[in-house]
Amino acid sequence: MNNRILQTIKYVFFDVLSSTTAWVIFLLYRSEYILNVPFIFEKHDYINLITIVIFWIFLYFITGSYNEIFRRSRLKEIIQVFGINIFGATLIFFIVLINDLIADYTQFYESFLALFIFHFSLTALSRFILSSITAYKVHNRVIGFNTLVIGGGKKALNIVKELNAEVKSTGHLIMGFLSVHENDNYELQDELQILGNFNQIKDVISDYKIEDVIIAIEHSEHQKIQEILNELEYTNLYIKVIPDMYDILTGRVKINSIMGTPLIEVSHKLLPSWQQIVKNAIDRIFSLLAIILFSPFYVLCGFLVLVSSKGPIIYKQERLGINKKPFFIYKFRSMIVDAEADGPMLSSKDDKRITRWGNIMRRFRLDETPQFFNVLFGQMSFVGPRPERAYYADQIIKKAPHYEHVFKVKPGITSWGMVKYGYAENVDEMLERVKYDILYIENMSLLIDLKIMIHTVLIIFEGRGK
Repeated sequence: MNNRILQTIKYVFFDVLSSTTAWVIFLLYRSEYILNVPFIFEKHDYINLITIVIFWIFLYFITGSYNEIFRRSRLKEIIQVFGINIFGATLIFFIVLINDLIADYTQFYESFLALFIFHFSLTALSRFILSSITAYKVHNRVIGFNTLVIGGGKKALNIVKELNAEVKSTGHLIMGFLSVHENDNYELQDELQILGNFNQIKDVISDYKIEDVIIAIEHSEHQKIQEILNELEYTNLYIKVIPDMYDILTGRVKINSIMGTPLIEVSHKLLPSWQQIVKNAIDRIFSLLAIILFSPFYVLCGFLVLVSSKGPIIYKQERLGINKKPFFIYKFRSMIVDAEADGPMLSSKDDKRITRWGNIMRRFRLDETPQFFNVLFGQMSFVGPRPERAYYADQIIKKAPHYEHVFKVKPGITSWGMVKYGYAENVDEMLERVKYDILYIENMSLLIDLKIMIHTVLIIFEGRGK
């Protein structure tokens, strides 16, 4: 069995054991010492117990407690468990315990504190033991992460020597290095195997099952840093750099270790794990509800498309999604058939290719509603940068290389750019809209999504679609 799966099972098992034990102890304590009544475990208590345990496992899951299972700091683990337990105990208190018959309100406070203390103590203890065992195995090189070094000069040599000399390993199992520039002699080649040059990075990552990448290039090679980061943009790798490169990096960075070799980690995570899970759940649940609720509208709208002009009801077109993965986007057809017979062409305000009913749909964004199916299939989100065709994406990238950042996230039915700018009529207007998409990515949160959705609804009801 995969070691990560086995470790995750251990976490879940001990969480089940901790939550079960804590709840039983709490019921005993509450009966004997708070309510002063004999404790009798009845049938409904078994149902409550199962529900409580499932609740805690679900809460740990959506908050990312089972992610990065071999890379968990013990201190961070305890702090995270403390916060989750405060939140979980509060929910249980108000949903399950608030209706208890009590003599005075101090019993409420005692119940809450008892529930929190029992559950936190047992969970924190089990988590501390598990993470301590993992830390011991990492420090003693029993567990490690296949690591690739980019760069073959003096800086790379120094960082590799420092990592190999660590008394307590940080877990880097260095497989070899890639050169940035062709050279007959690399300072690192006596220490490590050269796996090729930077142009072969994707093959090397796949062949050697690389998990971590350390960028250790020379000052003379700093112009390659953006190219390196762009190549690693759509991977799930842990990217680390030496401290003196901090000033040339953009984005979120975090210190990787205090006692080990000083490395700075470049984080690709745009949302906390729990927010990403909630965002995905909202997308799937509400897209399914929208499809069910709007099914009569789909029939009516499809009929009006059919009678307004000859051609299919649904128009599909290939767009670029997350990680530049192509997919077909669905819309109600708003243009005449063969509208792009002479090649790709963006629509304009007085575009003769748009049908009469198509103009109405565009004003109220009704033509976009079949994209609820794209959301349901996981290709799109409710909120995200609008997906473009490869033909236009290539043109935008030539003028604005930072457009690559939009492929970090799923494209959306609506976006900050659509709310602020609307449909683009040419590449220059696309470039104007891109800055809002980048702003969205750098400020992603569920609150921002909610604000964009509210403004989108207002635009729809007011018929201000551009």
